[in-house]
Amino acid sequence: MADTGLAVSVFLALRLKRPLFVEGEAGVGKTALAAAMAAALGTDLIRLQCYEGLDVTHALYEWDYARQLLELRILDAAHALDREGARRQLYSEAFLIKRPLLRAIDPSRTRPAVLLIDEIDRADEEFEGFLLELLAEFQVTIPELGTVKAAEPPLVILTSNRTREVHDALKRRCLYQWIDYPSFEKELAIIRERVPQASAQLAERVTAMAQELRTADLYKVPGVSETIDWVTALVALDHQTLDAGVPQDAAEGQQIVEEAHGRRAMARPSSSAARRPRRASRSSFAFSTTPSVRSTAPASSV
Repeated sequence: MADTGLAVSVFLALRLKRPLFVEGEAGVGKTALAAAMAAALGTDLIRLQCYEGLDVTHALYEWDYARQLLELRILDAAHALDREGARRQLYSEAFLIKRPLLRAIDPSRTRPAVLLIDEIDRADEEFEGFLLELLAEFQVTIPELGTVKAAEPPLVILTSNRTREVHDALKRRCLYQWIDYPSFEKELAIIRERVPQASAQLAERVTAMAQELRTADLYKVPGVSETIDWVTALVALDHQTLDAGVPQDAAEGQQIVEEAHGRRAMARPSSSAARRPRRASRSSFAFSTTPSVRSTAPASSV
């Protein structure tokens, strides 16, 4: 459900072969944009989840040292250990573990992939510097193999929740797009698309409530993903609308859940349930048991 501005940015990223840098609040659909583009283009989605301390071995490549040592012992046992030949054999693509960045620019790819570098603001500034060569030339240098360059550049989408400011050198290599919270009509269309089994009244009332909550002074306002989860949960509980009724205590809350679960399980009762005695639930002990009466007779009368 993209608007015109987002559609133009994606189109330019494809035509100009430039990365697309997407910012916005959490839960507005930045990650879903990459998945939708991969589905629309009929290609692979390669995702790199950023975090503090992310380095080259987890993002680009790593040598399979265990297999290299095993191969070295085999060559030694076969008396075929030639130093220069062993070096060429051990540091070849057969022993190279390709991480997401290298897989995205693999020259052997027949179709460009969609590379999602998710939450770049969580990574360290040093990792941003490493990305400059990749985003500018779509190539990286591996000392043992040389330069690896993509035959066809992938569509690169970087996302940020603005937990920190990303360096200008990285932004200059990208097209920029801000994704805001959707309007009521747009969010309602998203809900109907993602949760088609929800009733029209339920979808409308939950969407209206989410829109209202975003105007309140909250520490964390709900995003579109939370709205989808909310509607999905209410559908799972067989709710057709959003009302103000809440359970009065734990026993009533458990009864509501058991009734909703029982309606689904009634058609296929378990054969082993009849053989096992039913265990009392925690709430039944909390609300049904009574304290036992202890004897107060003096010790001398016993």
